[in-house]
Amino acid sequence: MYRNDTVLPFFGVLFGVALWYMAYLDGLHIARLAGHTPEELSVGQLGLITFGIVFFLFGAIGYVSAWLEGSELRPGKHEPPGGAAPMVVIFVLALLLVGLSGLFVNAILYGLTEGPLKPAFMGQLSAAILLVMALLLIVYKKFFVEDEVLVEDEHSEVPW
Repeated sequence: MYRNDTVLPFFGVLFGVALWYMAYLDGLHIARLAGHTPEELSVGQLGLITFGIVFFLFGAIGYVSAWLEGSELRPGKHEPPGGAAPMVVIFVLALLLVGLSGLFVNAILYGLTEGPLKPAFMGQLSAAILLVMALLLIVYKKFFVEDEVLVEDEHSEVPW
């Protein structure tokens, strides 16, 4: 495929958000029927949220791919644009990563001395660290790595 289209990622993100909203509305419906908000999620809500996350990630990966590689692949080597702005972004993201990592270590030490912290807090902190790491890698790939697109003829040694 020589074109990097953003139509499928758009519908992936849209469908993921729609599934999440359906899970939210299902929770409101259950709360209305029960008279109070239940503490646990229903099986239907878990399924909707899971598939919503899958479709949302599919769309996000498609958008990142379109941004990194461009809308149309052109054969040959391509130099990264470079400049001072990507260096500043990398520096800021690296400082944010160091700060989040320090907060994570402090949270672990606090949990060992004072008692356990909420698992949701630790999970969100870990997710933030991984998100910043992914952003660092994406910016590095876009602005500092030389790309090369290789084109092969359609006739290969594969019999089918």
